[in-house]
Amino acid sequence: MAQVKFGIIGCMGRMGRSLTAQVLDHPGAKLVGGTEMADHPKMGKAIKHPTTGEDSGVLLTSDADDLIKRADVILDFTCPTATILHSSLAQKHETALIVGTTGLSPEDEKKLADAASKTAIVYASNYSLGVNLLFHLTRKAASMLNEEFDIEISEAHHRDKVDAPSGTALSLGAEAAKGRGDTLAALRIGERNGIGSARKKGGIGFSSLRGGSVAGDHTVHFMANHEQIELTHKAGDRSIFARGAVAAALWVSDKQSGLYDMTNVLGLGDE
Repeated sequence: MAQVKFGIIGCMGRMGRSLTAQVLDHPGAKLVGGTEMADHPKMGKAIKHPTTGEDSGVLLTSDADDLIKRADVILDFTCPTATILHSSLAQKHETALIVGTTGLSPEDEKKLADAASKTAIVYASNYSLGVNLLFHLTRKAASMLNEEFDIEISEAHHRDKVDAPSGTALSLGAEAAKGRGDTLAALRIGERNGIGSARKKGGIGFSSLRGGSVAGDHTVHFMANHEQIELTHKAGDRSIFARGAVAAALWVSDKQSGLYDMTNVLGLGDE
């Protein structure tokens, strides 16, 4: 079976290195290039395996358009502005795209959906198998527990993460709201500081911690009088996200144009 040709946007960053390692280690994947900013100190040099140091045989480039043209699928875990630009290039070249960027605005997501009219795109806030099972379980639990159970979602990440709550936490909130037959926009409780009004019944609240090198911890709390239920996922290393992203890329590489998520990739369905 022919290998799928991968390109990685931002391949020298923290997540980019993890993606690079997973692609280089997978027998069904072939790395054809990676990008970074033009002033990166390794620009034009060979991309090496982040763990073994082995030369990949391909060079670091700043030409995203050329890389997207040559690849079967692109991995992008960068920032919203860059991701939307790359989605337009993926649309132009009809190259499949895996988007793991968080913090996209509703307008950004609309542009991503527009690009998916011409190419296959997987967009997910989290590519871990365990987290996607947590999404499924959260929706199920919320559908079974009435408003006597308050819902709070807590998350913790490394000190360098710039968005809060995390994209995964917001997705958990959206799944909980869906389980209760509503939207997160309708049920979300805003930031709480100082003295305010009592907690909104049926609302969904969030709390965020930032510090150290935490890869990502998420807990959904269902809290009623005299009992609590907690659903938790703890990521020990970001390689779990990279592994899921590569699996999603292999899955989407032969799919028709459209906007997909990890529910499609994993076949979890709506039950």
